[in-house]
Amino acid sequence: MWVMDNKELVLKAAGELFSDKDPSAVDRWVAPDYRQHSSLAADGPEALRGLVASLPEDFRYEPARVIADGDLVALHGVYHGFGPEPLVAFDLFRVRDGKLAEHWDALTPVVANTASGRSQTDGAAQPAGDDTERNRALVKEFAQRVLQDADYSVLTDYISTEIYLQHNPEAADGLDGFGAAAAIWAQQGKNLVYKTVHQVVAEGDLVLLQSEGEFGEPVAYWDLFRVQDGKIVEHWDVIVPVPAALPHTNGLF
Repeated sequence: MWVMDNKELVLKAAGELFSDKDPSAVDRWVAPDYRQHSSLAADGPEALRGLVASLPEDFRYEPARVIADGDLVALHGVYHGFGPEPLVAFDLFRVRDGKLAEHWDALTPVVANTASGRSQTDGAAQPAGDDTERNRALVKEFAQRVLQDADYSVLTDYISTEIYLQHNPEAADGLDGFGAAAAIWAQQGKNLVYKTVHQVVAEGDLVLLQSEGEFGEPVAYWDLFRVQDGKIVEHWDVIVPVPAALPHTNGLF
């Protein structure tokens, strides 16, 4: 008997919920004790049912990539119809006993004209290779030494000096592009401060970090890295302010 793996299950569930906009999909795919961390919905399956039922007719989701790691599955894509402008999103689901049991997300507006000329979601779509654990270890070490400890002297130990494709809309390609953007952010009082890495989701050459920190204000950082030959060569991200209040008591992280 064929059994769906977690990636297939999340794609099927998300398709019925957000593409078909079918509230009854909650009964099929969502655990009774569904735990919500999003700022868009309250806790539990009934709140999700209400959200799905309220989606406008022109609502659609444009997927970019999916990463599965044990009981965690991350989606990266664009929502159209949540508001007046499209929103780039990371969604992270925890699967338990064949149901969606927990959810985190981060959404930010699509930027039409980016510094690199790349969109916030284009680039390599499928996880590749079988070096998942090596790549996870590299990115975790990078997160500790560079992002959290702010030791930029070791940046080139982790990021390629030859190719660094950038999807942050305000930074151009390469380490020079990132450095120039970081200097502008600092002038604006927005230093990159990473305090805690909450989740690390890795599959093949893709590693996603969900972190808590500051960027002129308290924020959630979602950073997706592609690793090639032991160096980070591509980066996507979403940075969102931590809201003052949430519709549940589970926290954003």
